[in-house]
Amino acid sequence: MPMHAQELEDLLRQSFPNAQIAVEGDDGVHMSAMVVDESFRGMNRVQQQRAVYAALKGKMDGASAELHALALTTRAPD
Repeated sequence: MPMHAQELEDLLRQSFPNAQIAVEGDDGVHMSAMVVDESFRGMNRVQQQRAVYAALKGKMDGASAELHALALTTRAPD
């Protein structure tokens, strides 16, 4: 079952409740997300993106994943 943008945002919000989150994508399989959160301060980009993928709780894992592709932008607030 494809994932909708609001579902992805809700899932990210569980792990990053105070983040600025923007999710785009209309096919339910290929999406983009921007997550700006204070918890990323001091982390490199790989660490930030690993934290986001962990928040997805397996939704991108395996051949029958709900989400196939995610273009991800992460950073700490300015």
